[in-house]
Amino acid sequence: MPPSPLKLLSSMATREVLSELVSQYERGTAQTVITEAAGGVDVAKRVQAGEAVDIVVLAANVIDKLIGDRLVAGSRVDLVKSGVAIAVRSGARKPGIGTEEGVKSAVLAAKTLSFSTGPSGIYLEKLFERWGILGEIRSRIVVPPPGVPVGSLVANGTVELGFQQLSELLGLAGIEVIGPLPPAIQTVTTFSGGVSVSSTRPEAARAVLDYMASPAASDLKQRYGMEAA
Repeated sequence: MPPSPLKLLSSMATREVLSELVSQYERGTAQTVITEAAGGVDVAKRVQAGEAVDIVVLAANVIDKLIGDRLVAGSRVDLVKSGVAIAVRSGARKPGIGTEEGVKSAVLAAKTLSFSTGPSGIYLEKLFERWGILGEIRSRIVVPPPGVPVGSLVANGTVELGFQQLSELLGLAGIEVIGPLPPAIQTVTTFSGGVSVSSTRPEAARAVLDYMASPAASDLKQRYGMEAA
């Protein structure tokens, strides 16, 4: 009789890469893992409220806040690092974003722009504030509904300029990724996993995380625009 399925809950930023990693893991074992993704803020709230789940994958700082309360102490495993990229609608003009000044000019010129409500979005708001332009552009910022990728707002023409984790933009129809943020202003988020205190099979859950952090998973992470953590 096969073991009971494990449930993995993650933010949208890692949805695709985790789904592929789970498929790889399942092919080599008898273990089934059910994956579900939602906005990172919502996932944290659901876990905090005690939702029954085995594995949680979120930004590392959020995992740390949940450790010891909703996640097993010592269970954090760093999985991937992801940077932010910029996208425009397919066929649209591509502004030069190779320098910090170029990105600033592109932001000021955009009639509408959007970024996630997660760690990268918080960083970008602070960056725009440091540039002294947040007040000027605030009315042009479109906040994506929970679980809606910024890239889809770019694709359907709702916004001109979209900032999001590269992994969430790759392969999305209707957009062109014009590049990552230049090194001087790039922000890299580490996404980590933890074992839920509600898991009835914590050792099996930890085995999944260990596989996802292993060298065997590195190539797949790169294909999704991420680096091994």
